[in-house]
Amino acid sequence: MKRYIGAVVLGLACFALGATFQRFYDARKAAEAARAARPVPEIAKDHGVVAPPPIQFEHEPLWAYGFDTRPAPGDKAQPQAPPNRNLRPNEDAGEQTRPRHVSGSKAAYSLVDVRDGQNVIDWFPSDHPSMPSVVAHGPARLAEKTRGCGSCHLPNGKGRPENAQPGGLPVPYFMRQIQDFRNGLRHTADPRKPNTNTMVDLAKAMTDDEVRAAAEYFSAIKYTPWIRVVETERVPKTKISGNLFLPIEQERTEPIAGRIIEMPENVEQAETLRNPHSGFVAYAPVGSIKKGQDLVTTGGMRVVGNEIIQGKSTPCITCHGLDLMGVADVPPIAGRSPSYLVRQIWDIQQGTRNGAAVQLMKMAIAKLNEEDLVNIAAYVSSRPPRALRVESRLTN
Repeated sequence: MKRYIGAVVLGLACFALGATFQRFYDARKAAEAARAARPVPEIAKDHGVVAPPPIQFEHEPLWAYGFDTRPAPGDKAQPQAPPNRNLRPNEDAGEQTRPRHVSGSKAAYSLVDVRDGQNVIDWFPSDHPSMPSVVAHGPARLAEKTRGCGSCHLPNGKGRPENAQPGGLPVPYFMRQIQDFRNGLRHTADPRKPNTNTMVDLAKAMTDDEVRAAAEYFSAIKYTPWIRVVETERVPKTKISGNLFLPIEQERTEPIAGRIIEMPENVEQAETLRNPHSGFVAYAPVGSIKKGQDLVTTGGMRVVGNEIIQGKSTPCITCHGLDLMGVADVPPIAGRSPSYLVRQIWDIQQGTRNGAAVQLMKMAIAKLNEEDLVNIAAYVSSRPPRALRVESRLTN
């Protein structure tokens, strides 16, 4: 009986929130056209980002941002240098220029080629549609300072823990994120993280045609399993390079300490060669997946006796779907990077990620603490993404 009552209540709550979301969505669509022509400062002011509240760095999930210490006052990211084909003086020239290969690919690239983000390497071109120029070479307006979308997010759109995974995202959602970057509505809560600033610069340089070309390209790609979630009490010792955890030993000797530590399955393949077939492993605390399932599917709601105890969050499945593969232009989240997921939640909590569609998320996640974020990410990332019909991702 208790389970029945709980299911009914959850169903009603989901229905109510769904109706609210639809009204919010319809109202947002009507207002977006009017906002589009307004100056950026006015748009940002609408969303309360001109004077955001102080960031609560004492609660920052450092692991999600690729740091192991909290920022000091005044810390900020240094601009990332644009990619180039220059030989590195501290490395052997022959090693940098000799052709490399990866299993299953007919291509051959040198390390110079791999590092040349203005001409994105493509180990497996049959995995995806033909890359548009902006994905392969970057926004044309930036000239020698440009970089292709695929250099960071990979040609298959699966991305890496330190950035986003655009593969399989709905076209309207993708395009809205670029607009939010352009309009000052999306920043990183940790001022030391450099690639968010790079993304802002790229978004501002992209033409509308380039934005749509990238959106339709990545939307057409099927997002397949990429991350293996392993519950454990200990993890391998790591070093941090470019906000990415890299293992320095295989044995698990370091306490996980309530974090999720995401690292390449094979450092040479994923980091040195940028092999898009070589994924990542995410080590999570023991029991986190089950705890996360509760929050994701019920919001933590309980039925005690005949009393319904409200949970601390709206179930994620309400908007992201029972399979967490998204609804309409709400993004799919199943199987995505736990580091990325937690960064976005914390950015929203801290007021550095805004925009019309974020407002419902703010309400849903307001009461979540650091442990909740770990548990939710562990569960969501452990769920296998299922195939989506390409036609449904291309609607606008």
